[in-house]
Amino acid sequence: MSWSEPTAMDQKLRLVTDYRQGLITITELAERHGVSRKTVYKWIARYEAEGPPGLEERSRKPHSCPHATSLLVTTELLDLRHHHPRWGAKKLIPILAKKHPDWEWPARSTCCDLLRRYDMVPRTRRRARPGHPGKPYVPMEAPNEVWAADFKGQFRTRDGQYCYPLTVTDGYSRFLLGCQGLRSTRHVDSKPVFQRLFQEYGLPRIILTDNGVPFATSTLGRLSSLSVWWIRLGIYPALIEPGHPQQNGRHERMHRTLKAETTRPPGANLSSQQRRFNEFREEFNHDRPHEALDQETPASHYQPSARELPKKIPPIEYPAHYEKRRVSRDGAARFLAVQFQVTHTLGGEYIGLEEVDNGFWDVYYGPICLGRLDERTFQIDGRMGRGQKPTNL
Repeated sequence: MSWSEPTAMDQKLRLVTDYRQGLITITELAERHGVSRKTVYKWIARYEAEGPPGLEERSRKPHSCPHATSLLVTTELLDLRHHHPRWGAKKLIPILAKKHPDWEWPARSTCCDLLRRYDMVPRTRRRARPGHPGKPYVPMEAPNEVWAADFKGQFRTRDGQYCYPLTVTDGYSRFLLGCQGLRSTRHVDSKPVFQRLFQEYGLPRIILTDNGVPFATSTLGRLSSLSVWWIRLGIYPALIEPGHPQQNGRHERMHRTLKAETTRPPGANLSSQQRRFNEFREEFNHDRPHEALDQETPASHYQPSARELPKKIPPIEYPAHYEKRRVSRDGAARFLAVQFQVTHTLGGEYIGLEEVDNGFWDVYYGPICLGRLDERTFQIDGRMGRGQKPTNL
């Protein structure tokens, strides 16, 4: 049987007992119990006045607060808020200041705190955030194992129109596969660029991106229409952690060079700017030595993928023990005679359900775990999602 840890009350009682025996001085008591002499005197005085209850912990709350908002001001504020429940402190304070110009009114932040303290601010439900797999595993040990894609920050060409450069590189060789100036980051503008790159260079195993449009969304699994298309092609859409651009550092470093050599100053229009991008890409791949490649060019280390873009995309296969269900156009699926919501991004696609516990199922789209389905509520917990099975990589 283990000894229980002594409590603060036990230590105080032991100190008082040593003092009452009269064998050691106050200084020795303080050293033995690891406290100051002032503390020893305090505990002894409390014990002699109140007995053992005097040694109990007391509230450290101050007896008064000189700068606290007065009860009269608080009452006026709450009363006006009661009559105007949709008005915030920004509107309430000027009205009250006109009504009582001689009173000292607190800051807006203090008024907001008072309204929250007296439950006069409606509590909003936090929006559920989809799961994230954390730092991505991206083995860049051969060409086409990992492609990196991103939009370099938009800028205006000299005709006043915005240009959004979509860039794609091979992680192993640093080969700049594509640099296309687009009018937006929409799926309809981005997909043709990847279509052309897949036809020219074949398919990679992984495409590494950030969490922005069109690569990811806030739906289950952070899936977007573009990433769903990649998964159907057998490409895993890897995501860096939000706010960690260094996890795609090779690509970000290329962006710095791209910006310095092609956008200062910008082109006259999108066509002129695209010519600059094309010239930069040719020089970057074939002429410019790369320090990370022992001063060799990216083109000397790159070769197209053996996986060609299929003419017809095959359906996604799931293990035999999975339950397979089709997602309707409105984003719902049916399981155990109950309809539950998945995501409209997967409308027309098939998902797989794997039982992991009694009444709990992991929901997959290809290698992406969307979340965990609970049979009691038939809701998918997206915080359990965005994992991957090692065999799928």
